[in-house]
Amino acid sequence: MKYFLGVDAGGSKTFAIIADEQGKVIGSGRGGNGNHQKNREQAESSLQQAVSEAVKASGLTKEQLDYSWFGLAGADREIDFKILRPIVSRLGLPRTEISCDTWNALRSGTEKSYGIVLICGSGVNCAGKNRDGAAYQCGGFGYRFGDYGGGYDLSMEVFRSVLRADEGRETNTVLTERLIRLLGYPNVSELREDYLDHFRELPPQIAELLFQAAEEGDTVAAGLLVKQGDELGLAAAATIRRLDMEQDSFDIVLAGSLLTKGDRSGIIRRAIEPRVKEAAPNGRLRILTREPVVGSVVLAMESSGMIVEQEVIDRLSQGKVPAD
Repeated sequence: MKYFLGVDAGGSKTFAIIADEQGKVIGSGRGGNGNHQKNREQAESSLQQAVSEAVKASGLTKEQLDYSWFGLAGADREIDFKILRPIVSRLGLPRTEISCDTWNALRSGTEKSYGIVLICGSGVNCAGKNRDGAAYQCGGFGYRFGDYGGGYDLSMEVFRSVLRADEGRETNTVLTERLIRLLGYPNVSELREDYLDHFRELPPQIAELLFQAAEEGDTVAAGLLVKQGDELGLAAAATIRRLDMEQDSFDIVLAGSLLTKGDRSGIIRRAIEPRVKEAAPNGRLRILTREPVVGSVVLAMESSGMIVEQEVIDRLSQGKVPAD
């Protein structure tokens, strides 16, 4: 029997699971921040914790693992891999592979080995792989480098919209009362003065205010979410064209908390779809319902030479995977 380790690490959590070649999950573990760009020592500690817990729960030794796949947030460029390879090497696993966490989200969300993934969580990212295995990443490096949205950017947009509405430069919005209540201020004036006097970080959960407000018909909130969807759609369309996928049938996997949990009414998805359909009429939006760590195990299996049947993926999905 062969055994495989899959790891999915983001800015707030790290998941690890071990499964056999039939897809039975026999061990799992979790840690905190796994993104070295946020905190390198913290990321290494989280990876060690999650992997150690999974190995201990499985009853195996590390030497018994046939292949391990690490899908890590922040694994974008060679400068990142120079940091991450030693970190993973110190885990003492026999055969490993490191990729950006976009790829395990994609593989978890589609039965095909190719497609597009759009991630909208604390930040945004887009990546794709075509039938021939060519891959392309569009964005993922923040606002300055062309991205728009995710929890951090949208929180800033909410903050700005509330201040602009208070000054008369923006339409009145229910976001005003909800923002000052969330941040603990009696009015916008005191919020403004305090933030001018003390440079404070905006919590990304401010972005969550947008969804209920938009569902209630608030035009400011709805406008920000439509813009988010349009920007994600532009990234997907650019990736589709770069990979010559215009005539193909494939899934566009929607991942990240703002898409899988926040967008209950589908306002972001409805803005994404026209951009995607214009670029690839046979592309299909698909919300990620499995944990991305499942995709990491599948990628580990495929890297070892296995052809992974759908029943194996289904069994992995039904296993005891750490929940978000």
